[in-house]
Amino acid sequence: MDANPQQSQVAVVTGAGSGIGRTVAQALLSAGYRVALAGRRKDALYETAADDPAALVIPTDVADSASVAALFATARREWGRVDLLFNNAGTFGPSGTVDEIEVDAWRATVDTNLTGAFLCAREAFAAMRAQEPQGGRIINNGSISAHAPRPGSAAYTATKHAMTGLTKSLSLDGRPYRIACGQIDIGNAATEMTAGIAGGARQADGRIVPEPTFDARHVADAVLYMAGLPVEANVQFLTITATTMPFIGRG
Repeated sequence: MDANPQQSQVAVVTGAGSGIGRTVAQALLSAGYRVALAGRRKDALYETAADDPAALVIPTDVADSASVAALFATARREWGRVDLLFNNAGTFGPSGTVDEIEVDAWRATVDTNLTGAFLCAREAFAAMRAQEPQGGRIINNGSISAHAPRPGSAAYTATKHAMTGLTKSLSLDGRPYRIACGQIDIGNAATEMTAGIAGGARQADGRIVPEPTFDARHVADAVLYMAGLPVEANVQFLTITATTMPFIGRG
């Protein structure tokens, strides 16, 4: 192993073409990781890579098992192992009360947010279990919605609650193989996906209220902390939010 262990570590980041995925991927590259950048939009992935020779662009549909298998096969072929998965790809999905949500929209949200996370974890787990030295770390991007919903978000909220169950199962099943799994729950990081929140978000009482946001680089700092621990230690759950976000208590 190199004197700096991160110099030999390989990370896979899904949803790396924008938002939190891009910010975390670039932070990992700056920290010395070799990073496989996964996402549906090749041009956006190349923008994330910014010509960094340690970045590998691999267009991927996380909802497709063959595409996910190819992602991890390519990373392993290029670098020989996988040390970290940031399971980040996701979509907000449909908005509305449960009777207003189209079944196809529900299924598409589950396919991306939950099945996609499962498929990526499955491939990462297999790689980490088989490689020498054995082990690695999976960090799942949950959400504040893994704890409490926003109005009209049944599909998204259900998948994020399910992500917590997936995290716990991976954490337990990974113990014999030195595979750690934790979850980061993020509230109102300033990204393209959350751009409307600062202007106004619907509250439980029906009001539209502007909500505070915070710089997504703080999410990257938190992921780097989780990733930098030895596999003998694990941050099981970490919640990072804008300090005055209406989440704790009554806001």
